[in-house]
Amino acid sequence: MRKKTLVLGASKNPHRYAYMAIRRLLEAGHAVVALGKSGGEVKGIPIFSGPIPIEKVDTVTLYLNPLNQKKYYDYLISLHPKRVIFNPGTENPELYELLRKEGIAVEVACTLVLLSTDQY
Repeated sequence: MRKKTLVLGASKNPHRYAYMAIRRLLEAGHAVVALGKSGGEVKGIPIFSGPIPIEKVDTVTLYLNPLNQKKYYDYLISLHPKRVIFNPGTENPELYELLRKEGIAVEVACTLVLLSTDQY
C-alpha cells in the first residue's frame, strides 16, 4: 500500500540516513515529500527548506534531533499524519505526548529497517 511520507530532516548527502530513507521509500513505491534545512533534491524529489502545506500525509519519519524538532511541533500536528516514526537519535518523549493527545500514533523505530523487513 502506497503511503505518502514526509521525511523531516531530509538531506541531499548520500551518506545520511535521511537520504537513504528517501531513496528506499521511492523504491518501495511510496510518495515522498522532503523537508530539510537546505534545499536540493534526492532522486527528483525536491527538498523544501521550510514547512509547506501537505495533504493526506500517512507517515512522518523524523531525522532531526529533539532540540531541532521543537519548531515543528505545531506543523506536525497540523498535518494530522496517521503516525510519526522516531528514528534512532530522534527520540522525544515530550513530542510523543503531544502527538498521542492528537490521536497520532508514535513509533520508535528505524524506517530503513521497517522497509527492509516489509513492516513499513
